[in-house]
Amino acid sequence: MVHVPCRLLACLSASGLLLAFSAATADESKATDRLLAIPQVSPAEQICFVLYAHHDAVLKLTAQLYPLPAGADREVRLEIEDGGRWREIARAQVEEPGFSATFRVAPWDASRIVPFRVVHGSEAFYRGTIRKDPVEKENIVIAAFTGNSIYPDGGGDIPRTDLVENVKKIDPDLLFFSGDQVYDHNHHLAYWLKFGRDFGPLTRDRPTVTIPDDHDVGQSNLWGAGGKKSNRESGEDGGYFKSPAYVREVERAQTSHLPDPFDPAPVDRGIGVYYTDLNVGGISFAILEDRKFKSSPLGLVPDTGGRIDHVKRAGFDPADYDAAGAELLGERQLRFVRHWAADWESAEMKAVLSQTIFCGGAHVHGGAGRLAADLDSNGWPQSGRNRALAEIRKAFAVHIAGDQHLGTVFHHGIDAHGDAGYSFCVPSIANFYLRWWSPETPGNNRLPGAPAYTGEHLDGLGNRITCSAAANPKMEHPLPGKALNTFAAGFGTIEFDKANRTITFNCWPRNVDVTDPGTKQYPGWPITVAQRDNYGRKPVAYLPPLAFEGATDPVVQVIEEKTGNILYTLRIKGHTFQPWVFAPGRYTLHVGEGEQRRTIRGLRAGSKDQASPLVLRF
Repeated sequence: MVHVPCRLLACLSASGLLLAFSAATADESKATDRLLAIPQVSPAEQICFVLYAHHDAVLKLTAQLYPLPAGADREVRLEIEDGGRWREIARAQVEEPGFSATFRVAPWDASRIVPFRVVHGSEAFYRGTIRKDPVEKENIVIAAFTGNSIYPDGGGDIPRTDLVENVKKIDPDLLFFSGDQVYDHNHHLAYWLKFGRDFGPLTRDRPTVTIPDDHDVGQSNLWGAGGKKSNRESGEDGGYFKSPAYVREVERAQTSHLPDPFDPAPVDRGIGVYYTDLNVGGISFAILEDRKFKSSPLGLVPDTGGRIDHVKRAGFDPADYDAAGAELLGERQLRFVRHWAADWESAEMKAVLSQTIFCGGAHVHGGAGRLAADLDSNGWPQSGRNRALAEIRKAFAVHIAGDQHLGTVFHHGIDAHGDAGYSFCVPSIANFYLRWWSPETPGNNRLPGAPAYTGEHLDGLGNRITCSAAANPKMEHPLPGKALNTFAAGFGTIEFDKANRTITFNCWPRNVDVTDPGTKQYPGWPITVAQRDNYGRKPVAYLPPLAFEGATDPVVQVIEEKTGNILYTLRIKGHTFQPWVFAPGRYTLHVGEGEQRRTIRGLRAGSKDQASPLVLRF
């Protein structure tokens, strides 16, 4: 199937299925007031769950409590098991609103497994395990999730036990929740506690990244515009609709356990930032805030004639929508990505974690039908998208994200197809607003036997992308109990093979046993890509080959002397390497790290078949 035929859409609508999608979507994209009851708990059950991460000898752990009654102790303690006894290592105050408490412990020894417990009063003891940094493992595994709808008509009454049990079997080294952990627009705490009751059995024993998206902060879409005030719940005018206090509560609950922000200065109205990096087992992750600095398209693009994010007019000129001055990541985050891409201390491979992918990843949106372009995606603004990809590819990093509801793998391009990195958008945990990757023409340069929707395409805004796979929902009405799989719900895992420098994407359905040999992933998966393919730009010339004596897997950085720009930085594998460049001229190399770093200037680019290698002794 290349596209969703009109007759099929009509059939679906007649069956009531698409109308149901539309109704559920409208219900979830407005400020709701269906308050989930917060359970009345005993003093012994006061602590609901924890989130933690450790990085660069610092442990941060956030304990989420149920609401405290008046007069109850507002302090919690963190204890670790030491020699068979519990020893207190930190105390933290419970912050309100939100009833969360964050511990910061430094220095932290990440080379050992440490049982811990969070203590409140004399009765509440919440136990877990701080894992050691798995630097010795050759394969680092990430489990990634998005779209945790919590209403009965959005899968909220369907247990998450299948996810929890499968993740335990996979035993990943890191959990990543990319956004929309909470869909209620007014009661973050009640539904965040529900999230913790569902996923706390996993987060108590392994590091976790959670980042909020638009629904978490109480609005339908988010063009954060640097923190300004939005006067519309839809967020169309840019900024945050809920109060700064509400946004701070959400971000405190979901991100305060992450490593310290790269640049902690708040944005407008005192709203904080959390973009940072995290190293797990030699994989360096940049954690981005896609939408905090992003401009609203209102007043910058032609009138769409309806929802500002949905362009339905076919045949429009995408250049008219690439608004001058429109921001995506913003200059602050671009500076961070540039710094992170060049810093390979303790890193063997790199990846970006964020809310959504840098393209329009679906053509058909539930009851909205076929769109010509989606301005809510990171495909807009196009120039901002290209600037972000240009910095990310310098680290040879893959991109892991969610938000689109639909599982996809794309190879992104800036000036040519495939000259930037790969993205994996994982499917939603509970997917009842369906989307389809459904191009109207087959893709170019497809692999033999691959579906017509794969291959090289332009998204609706003219961005170059190459589709490797898409977990499109099935078109028939779901059978009882099978709605989640028919609707292409699920989760993703990502395996980083440090020995072979490859990344494998896995896309799993719900309600399966991942250890059963008969269990199949969604069609097209698994997909394995090489680390270097994440900077797929074609070389124009080469520098002399390098041979290293006394050093294994050194870091190599290539700088164009004419511009002073860093072309890329990479920890190579082995003892030899030949740098490639994209223009004639002279180049500087930085090789090695710390006191052993060597600088070689004035290297002239030439042919690949250059004579003797340049020997560097360490």
